[in-house]
Amino acid sequence: MSDRTINLFGAARPRRRSLPHRLSRLATAALLGLALAACSSDERPVYVEKPVEELYNGAMNAMQAGDYEEAARLFDEVERQHPYSEWASKAQLMAAYAFYQENSYDEAINALDRFIELHPGSPDVAYAYYLKAISYYEQISDVRRDQKMTAEALTSLEELVRRFPNSKYARDAELKIDLALDHLAGKHMAIGRFYQGRSEFLAAINRFRTVIERYQTTTHVPEALHRLVECYLAMGIVDEAKATAAVLGHNFPGSEWYIDSYALLTGENLRPEDSEGSWISGIF
Repeated sequence: MSDRTINLFGAARPRRRSLPHRLSRLATAALLGLALAACSSDERPVYVEKPVEELYNGAMNAMQAGDYEEAARLFDEVERQHPYSEWASKAQLMAAYAFYQENSYDEAINALDRFIELHPGSPDVAYAYYLKAISYYEQISDVRRDQKMTAEALTSLEELVRRFPNSKYARDAELKIDLALDHLAGKHMAIGRFYQGRSEFLAAINRFRTVIERYQTTTHVPEALHRLVECYLAMGIVDEAKATAAVLGHNFPGSEWYIDSYALLTGENLRPEDSEGSWISGIF
């Protein structure tokens, strides 16, 4: 006789086992579950409170050995086990530094934001602002890619200089501000050249104007002026082309970009010429 029956939908199903047999299987499953639970509990780390000096020194040793992940973990343990000790705030900052060294920038920034919020009057808060800015700065990518991190770095660097102008970090921050601005200007230049190459001159002009209006201290300004001369001539806007070339000649007389603009104009029997009605004359 078959050990299978047919249900109402026509599908075969096993015949029900006897009650003792089913109870035996349930007992075996329960024992197996208990064994697995015991094994899994054995794998969980046992919480052991340690003296603050031992934890902090262990974290510093891990840091010196280059094991930044372990260092961050131990610094976190200092704060977790001894939140009211004098070492807790130092451990917070050191944990952020360990994350930074490990290139875990998001974790570093989160830890630094927390330190700044909890310890705004700390003598180390200027360093926290600086390390946060550097964590963004280290993530700046090629100008062909998104520049969100460049903008974040610029904002953080400017905040540091505004809050702590006399700190030992301000000078380095100012240098990095210049580099971040140059990077952002380079992004606009790359996009402008792309539009110009496709003869989309109005879109290109908007990008080059942005560089001139917002990033006048960067190295991209002479080229931006020359590209404007090219675009204006291509569109037949001769007066703007002459005025832009004149500004380029006054401000960057020895640059290769002025030489190119001058040659471009003279090739059309034109000369650089100031124009009070031009927007470019108002900028410079």
